[in-house]
Amino acid sequence: MNRYPRDFHGYGATPPDAKWPGGARIAVQFVLNYEEGGENCLLHGDAASEAFLSEIVGAQPWPGQRNWNMESIYDYGARAGFWRLHRLFTGAGVPVTVYGVASALARAPGQVAAMKDAGWEIASHGLKWIDYKDHGEAEERAEIAEAIRLHTEVTGEAPRGWYCGRTSVNTVALAAQTQVFRYISDTYDDDLPYWMQIDGRDQLIIPYTLDCNDMRFATAQGFNSGDQFYAYLRDTFDTLYEEGRAGSAKMMSVGLHCRLIGRPGRVQALKRFLEYIKGFEGVWTPRRIDIADHWRAVHPPAARRERPSHMDRKTFVDTFGGVFEHSPWIAERAFDLELGPAHDTAQGLHSALARMFRSARDDKKLGVLTAHPDLAGKLAAAKRLTEESTAEQASAGLDALTDAERAQFEKLNAAYVERHGFPFIIAVKDHDKAGILRAFETRIANDTHVEFATACAQVERIAEIRLEDIL
Repeated sequence: MNRYPRDFHGYGATPPDAKWPGGARIAVQFVLNYEEGGENCLLHGDAASEAFLSEIVGAQPWPGQRNWNMESIYDYGARAGFWRLHRLFTGAGVPVTVYGVASALARAPGQVAAMKDAGWEIASHGLKWIDYKDHGEAEERAEIAEAIRLHTEVTGEAPRGWYCGRTSVNTVALAAQTQVFRYISDTYDDDLPYWMQIDGRDQLIIPYTLDCNDMRFATAQGFNSGDQFYAYLRDTFDTLYEEGRAGSAKMMSVGLHCRLIGRPGRVQALKRFLEYIKGFEGVWTPRRIDIADHWRAVHPPAARRERPSHMDRKTFVDTFGGVFEHSPWIAERAFDLELGPAHDTAQGLHSALARMFRSARDDKKLGVLTAHPDLAGKLAAAKRLTEESTAEQASAGLDALTDAERAQFEKLNAAYVERHGFPFIIAVKDHDKAGILRAFETRIANDTHVEFATACAQVERIAEIRLEDIL
């Protein structure tokens, strides 16, 4: 099967209203990444020093050597930055979610006690703050299991949320397979939580952020001052708050690091942002676990149905082979396309089927046209139409014609076929009986090549309507 796993559709053009508690217009959620003591370091059994997210922009790993400067920069986050942020958030009465690297938490008993005393959520940030892109599945699975074990040992309870950050392509699935986490955040693909099916189980995903994130103080293209960080956070908030006022409430994540935003020259930007959002009504500042609990209660996973992109060939053709009248070859060809989550909607699957119809030779298209019955013709009278055609013609009242109306349709049918060589085709659900008759009388006079194109477009529209009914 040629199947494409990435999901470009998501919620589509009409995302749901989050329905945040109290009618809040936006959920602003702050994450504090606690990584200090879990990063690459020879003292931790790693092969080289850390080179990621520090004041040394563009740093490179030092194989077989400790990098004293890098270590001390990370140490600052634990020794000073954490406590500055702890005072700020507890003073503001805003709870946070900590993404805690298990090995770092084990080296920070004072900080863990302060997190727990403040009522902060401590989610899992993996076993070590290292890159997992080259890990095999078995090795990464074992480290996830050890992260859960050590996290539970250090904090007193198992983590309910997961974010690795430096992932492999297997990380999300491996984390979900543990069935430990009420949510996973290793995606950046939406402004709302959503459900993902992994191994036949519904897993809640709460996307994270790399743009509203102080990590951009430590990247080549990023924030050079606190003012830039504050302006970006404010503009993001303003956009999402306005969408919430319009009835489409969203979530804003803010990612923070003790060693970055915890510096005195940057923390004022975060303080100004906290003060800014307090000036608006309808702002909810939850922990991520609170968002997870809300979403599970208010937006539970939808009833499962077999998704087109996951069907086998026979099921796919049996289900969609009649969408184009008596032309299962279209579904057979569409099955071999690069189908994915974007094709599991009526709109997406219609695109795949219509592509196969449009790319066919004219004689194959003509076969589809001639497979359609006459409107209110002899097949209808003999009740020999497909179930779909019967329902469609009935929707426009074509199953309840007077004798005069039936005679008029029969006359028009005969004249149309004699002129063009195929039946008159129109998406009857888009019209009433009078409108169909007007179109009939007008289109008979068209040039046949024009009418062929018109009929093909109507066939596609009929298929679209049928798919909407199915899906």
